[in-house]
Order: sequence, then structure tokens, then C-alpha cells
Amino acid sequence: MVDSATAGLMDRPPRPRAAGVIDRALLVRAWLLLGGVSAVLVMGGYLFTLWQAGWHPGDPTGAGTPLHHAYLQATAVTFAGIVACQIGTAFAARTDRASLFTIGLFTNRFLLWGIAFELVFTAAVIYTPPLQDIFGTAALSPAQLAIIAPFPVLVWCVDELVRWARRRAPHPGDTA
Repeated sequence: MVDSATAGLMDRPPRPRAAGVIDRALLVRAWLLLGGVSAVLVMGGYLFTLWQAGWHPGDPTGAGTPLHHAYLQATAVTFAGIVACQIGTAFAARTDRASLFTIGLFTNRFLLWGIAFELVFTAAVIYTPPLQDIFGTAALSPAQLAIIAPFPVLVWCVDELVRWARRRAPHPGDTA
């Protein structure tokens, strides 16, 4: 089952003929809001992983150095963090105005199957030795997974708050 049309969509005026599907608001939401939150979370996870291992800026992390395993784990945290943030983005992108709670969190089975595949693939890249060698990752500890686990919710919550504020703001043409 895929997402149905957002309630009230047909009550809105049509987009002007000259307006494209991809507009400034969409790009700001995708790149600055969702992308910005994701970048901060992922870079934070990467740096935190290295810092926890005793890394300081300028310390070598190449093969044969004491911090190389931490570097491989930081790489895995980065990959898993990107995947986690994309899951949050996928849920956020299901609607541009309404709350996700109004359309249902688990109503799009194709999205859920896609997320399940993405999680299995990510686990394989992080925990399967041949794929670890190819992708330059190392197995993550439960504590490292706990750092990444809230990423989808954080990305989605930031977007949900922005959509909530947009719904509460007066629209042009509304009478006060």
C-alpha cells in the first residue's frame, strides 16, 4: 500500500503553471533543514566515535596505527548514521504540511519494506567481514548503535516541528 493523498490537498489552489515541482521551499527543506540536521548528527557521531577512542585532531588513523580500528568504527557509524537519517527523512517526506500522525506511521508497506532492506544491507556492510574489507567498516558496539538509534526520530521530529509551526502560522488571505 502506498500513501494516499493528503487530506485537504484538493481544497488548495493549484500551483501556478510557471512554477516547477521543485521550488525554493522544497530545496530549503531538503538541503538546509533535513540535510543540515542529518549532517550535524552524522558528523557528531563520527567525531564522538573517534574522540571516545582517544583521538585528537591530527592523530594518525591509517592502517597499522593504534586508532585505525576506531577510524573503521567511525566510518561504520557514519554509514549507519546516514542510513538512519535517511529513514527519518523518508518518513518526513511523506507529507509537506500535515502531521505524519494524521496519515499514519506504518501505512506505507512499500516504504517499510524498503527500510527493512536498507537496515539488512547496512548490517551486512558493518558486520560481514568481506563487506567490512570492501567498505572500510568495523563492527559497532551496542553503545555506538545506541548513539545512532535516535537519528531517524530526531530528523523526523525537527521536520514535524517546522510543519507544525507552518500549520499554526496565518496564511495569506486568512481573516484575523
